[in-house]
Amino acid sequence: MPFASPFAASGPEHVEEPVSYDGLLLAGFGGPEGQDDVIPFLRNVTRGRGIPDERLEEVAHHYRHFGGVSPINAQNRALKAALEAELARRGIDLPVYWGNRNWAPYLEDAVQDAAAAGDTTLLALATSAYSSFSSCRQYREDFARVLTETGLGERVTIDKVRQFFDHPGFVRPFVDGVEAAVTTFVTDEGIAPENVHVLFSTHSIPTADAQRSGPRDVDFGDGGAYAAQHLAVAQVVMDAVAAAVPAASGIPWELVYQSRSGPPSQPWLEPDVCDVIADLPARGAEAVVIVPLGFVSDHMEVLWDLDTEAMEAAEEAGLRAIRSQTPGVDPAYVSGLVDLVQERLAGTKAGDRPHETRLGPWYDVCRPGCCENVRAGFKPAAAGIAP
Repeated sequence: MPFASPFAASGPEHVEEPVSYDGLLLAGFGGPEGQDDVIPFLRNVTRGRGIPDERLEEVAHHYRHFGGVSPINAQNRALKAALEAELARRGIDLPVYWGNRNWAPYLEDAVQDAAAAGDTTLLALATSAYSSFSSCRQYREDFARVLTETGLGERVTIDKVRQFFDHPGFVRPFVDGVEAAVTTFVTDEGIAPENVHVLFSTHSIPTADAQRSGPRDVDFGDGGAYAAQHLAVAQVVMDAVAAAVPAASGIPWELVYQSRSGPPSQPWLEPDVCDVIADLPARGAEAVVIVPLGFVSDHMEVLWDLDTEAMEAAEEAGLRAIRSQTPGVDPAYVSGLVDLVQERLAGTKAGDRPHETRLGPWYDVCRPGCCENVRAGFKPAAAGIAP
């Protein structure tokens, strides 16, 4: 397996030997930071798909509504600083290099900066918790591409922390947010629990991609590992909330999707969050908690699709609505991310790694054919077994 450290190169599911990483690569999606950046950024996101600027402008208005500035870069700057502080607090001497897939600072720059500093055994932390092409394998393909295009493939290796959808540090902020919202509706406002609905929202992806998410030799059911992971985490959140607020045990919940961008002829995961909200009054709902379960911070899909469109849908439906928090730089989340780094530095046995669902702990080294992009096929990818 190319591009990997020696312990990850042989392809065990979990690397249970200590690895002396000398740098942490924080890998983000990237976002525009001004009106002039919006279309070039969207060209980067859709590269290779031949989408004309006129169609990109249909998406650009989301960014233009906020001055052409995506909050994601500022959020990653804050996360980088928080990670550096937590690493220092624990006495872990590991520099953090930050690079994006689609906007400056780019992954190419981060990897070259690391190599110039002599940090050549890198552990990547992608700002996405779940398994799918766009949330895992595409990052891995970009790592391989960057190492090849920069000529650093013989000097630099990039491993990756496991997908952290069910790590306690990622789950805890969602529990806190849903508990606070449910308490407001049920305890403070006296709404009957069965009339409060919780919608766990995540980014929709093509159904074909969802079915190929996760290892090819495991049947995760409809929606593949992507849907299975979200459903498992949502159940953990609701169980924890019910334990803290006993009345919450009667609250209905479901997984919904948002932000689809494909042509109408292409099947994507459903139902859409706004469609479900519109239907809730007919099901007796008086209030809705909208949980951005698929997102690590309040970036554009949260600000526009949830805070704008979903909240407008709730208002039109006559529902009280609260959008709960994302992890952001919550101390539990930041500490959990450093836990993921530390378990690789220490070679922690899989059985000793914290996880909140039966699906975890997820793999350190992605399995063959994991998270295939059915439209583009397999490209070289770091941190996993070929293809």
